Amino acid sequence: PEKLSEEELEVQRGPATGGQNLRHIMLDNQLDLYGPFYKLPLLNCGGGGTCGTCIVEILQGQELLSERTSKEKEHLKKMPKTWRLACQTVVGNKDSVGK
Repeated sequence: PEKLSEEELEVQRGPATGGQNLRHIMLDNQLDLYGPFYKLPLLNCGGGGTCGTCIVEILQGQELLSERTSKEKEHLKKMPKTWRLACQTVVGNKDSVGK
């Protein structure tokens, strides 16, 4: 995939609580996670970590995320370390605070 310049990136933000799943955070805040073809339930696994349609690139704050799961390691083994499966990623922990 072609890397986008910073000017081409759309930054999306939403509130979250430490210990939450990134996919749930994005869906709860109506942030665009799935492209137009993957919004249909039959075209994504619904958070099971088996389809890879919820890949996101984490540009900052990787230290606030859980380690890659075995499913992520399998799906993303040849991908940059900044890529994560939103459905497998936990943001912070219950004691985390941030913006």
